[in-house]
Amino acid sequence: MSTPEQSGSTTTVIQQAVNENTDKRDTRAFLKRQVQQSLAFGTLVVLLIFFSLASPNFFTFSNIASVLLSTAVIGILALGTTFVIITGGIDLSLGTGMALCSVMTGVFITNMGLPVWVGVIGGIATGVLMGLVNGVNVTFLRLPPFIATLAMMMIAGGLALVISGVAPIYFSTSAPDFKRIALGAIIPGIPNAVLITAVLAIIAFLVLSKTLLGRYTFAIGSNEEATRLSGVNTRRWTIFVYMFAGAFTGIAGVVIASRLDSAQPQIGTGYELQAIAAVIIGGTSLLGGRGSIIGTVIGALIMSVLVNGLSILSIQTEWRNIVVGVVVLLAVFLDSLRNRQRT
Repeated sequence: MSTPEQSGSTTTVIQQAVNENTDKRDTRAFLKRQVQQSLAFGTLVVLLIFFSLASPNFFTFSNIASVLLSTAVIGILALGTTFVIITGGIDLSLGTGMALCSVMTGVFITNMGLPVWVGVIGGIATGVLMGLVNGVNVTFLRLPPFIATLAMMMIAGGLALVISGVAPIYFSTSAPDFKRIALGAIIPGIPNAVLITAVLAIIAFLVLSKTLLGRYTFAIGSNEEATRLSGVNTRRWTIFVYMFAGAFTGIAGVVIASRLDSAQPQIGTGYELQAIAAVIIGGTSLLGGRGSIIGTVIGALIMSVLVNGLSILSIQTEWRNIVVGVVVLLAVFLDSLRNRQRT
């Protein structure tokens, strides 16, 4: 049991962690955060200008819509995993987990003939279940997040192949309107997938900055032991964080299945790295305790613009991967520099 002195000091630690990331009263931290986000936003503007000058086909309405559409899936995955990374964890099961959620949506709708809304809920619930397993493995089995989610990545990838029979599950005959979830346009000219991403970004922003889950996410990432000693059940809240991130993985699975009008069991490979890269580029620290949803959105846009722009310039896939890898390396290096200054 913690002493009153311990409780007082640890409560202060939690409040400091919350203030540093969600309050404008800490002027220095607030300005520092704004500078980091401004740098990320400046990088995005520079990329837009560069690719617009390099190719007349880049800054067109259809291509910008394509960039936003391609940002949707990476963005949704990145929004969820922002919470996990702020706690000091990592989730490598994003990509294959998304594929499994996509396959389960196909199983519910096409194979079992259930209504579309049931299939959608089933796909999202699959993501939440994976988050629950990841959270339990990290908190109760004390597995490092890297190992726990690496194992889940392999399990989810295998299950997606086994359940689908290593073949796509198509929605065109069982649910012809399913593709409208992502490709329809409630607002003319803007795909629904973009609107879904925007709504989820607002929800994630409010949860991270205005709710108990957001406060404890920062507190656990800043000092988990102090948070636990102050009376917070860190195991339970860490599991909630992984489940919350899992829901985003499930939604990403539904969106990509709708966009492709099929559940592709092998599609998830590499998505986890792009999503994590977007989070880091947006200023969230790999060591935990610091991050923002706005930064993650900017980071996801940077990744999409970079990949799209290089593709329009006819840069070969292998060179695109090298460029993206270098960008991720630079982002992690800058994060390392920030952490050194912090300590």
